[in-house]
Amino acid sequence: MGLNISRSPRPGKVPRPPLVPGGVLAVDAGNSKTDVALVAADGRVLGAARGGGFQPPAVGIGPAVAVVAEIVARAAADAGFDIAAGDGAPLAAYTSACLANADLPVEEQRLEAAVHERGWAHTTRVANDTFAILRAGVDEPRGVAVVCGAGINCVGMLPDGRTARFPAIGKISGDWGGGSGLADEALWYAARAEDGRGVPTELARTLPAHFGLGSMYALIEALHLEHLAPERKYELTPVLFATSDAGDAVARSILARQAEEIAALAAVALGRLDLLDEEADVVLGGGVMTARNPYLMDTLAEALTARAPKARTRVVTAPPVLGAALLGLDQLAAPPQAHAALRAHYG
Repeated sequence: MGLNISRSPRPGKVPRPPLVPGGVLAVDAGNSKTDVALVAADGRVLGAARGGGFQPPAVGIGPAVAVVAEIVARAAADAGFDIAAGDGAPLAAYTSACLANADLPVEEQRLEAAVHERGWAHTTRVANDTFAILRAGVDEPRGVAVVCGAGINCVGMLPDGRTARFPAIGKISGDWGGGSGLADEALWYAARAEDGRGVPTELARTLPAHFGLGSMYALIEALHLEHLAPERKYELTPVLFATSDAGDAVARSILARQAEEIAALAAVALGRLDLLDEEADVVLGGGVMTARNPYLMDTLAEALTARAPKARTRVVTAPPVLGAALLGLDQLAAPPQAHAALRAHYG
């Protein structure tokens, strides 16, 4: 994960104690939304806020961190602090920021420096946001998570600090699947079924019907000319699920491939952490997983059992900001009671 940057006081200056001694400023920043929580050393959530997405590739690192800063200010206000007053005191002892688009270690390092520069805590660590989902789903920092949302990613961790991860930046890094990949695959098969190049599938009817259209040609035209916004393509994943549930062989083959991809990621990560021969948790997150499609989940269970017989799967529904905060408490060596209190807050 990140470099764990600590603040050094300027010569002749004594660093101010944090407003929340021993506490954690937890940040979970995804592409579409950002959650911030200010957590006391005993696990109490003192303040929280939610705001817009974190998109440094689109706006740059500085503007992206500025979006987070506004949300941090609101979380601090919720806790009764006015950081705009500029008294120079950090909010907490530790900032634990799990950020989207921190896919490579070099990206984590750049983002960590930018977040640390804000002075929110004496020590800062930035990690990819998949680590937050993993930590939210396990009782200790040990296990593997596969997140299958718009895209797909996998990370693993051990209590000694070792991690496993993948670049997870799309096809060039060997990735396949997630909501976007599933929609593209369903469209590909449906288009070929309608024009005669491929095997028949009900997807040729169910995909355009979702948008009130009568043919795949009409859907292709609507997407190409952007009569339908490109992001509406993600609506097709539930249609794929429903078509599979009705017994369509092509739809099921797509979901079977997704299950194999998830199992492959999890097994490789477990192997890198020497967990293949031990009982270990595989946490599943993201919209594709939380939908709990029966065929996908059953096929995944079979594929993972074949590769990692001792793995235990669980779908996590807890908010990722919980995981970011737990990672912070881990680093501060907080007692188990603090972890339990924090989990209790998030239900």
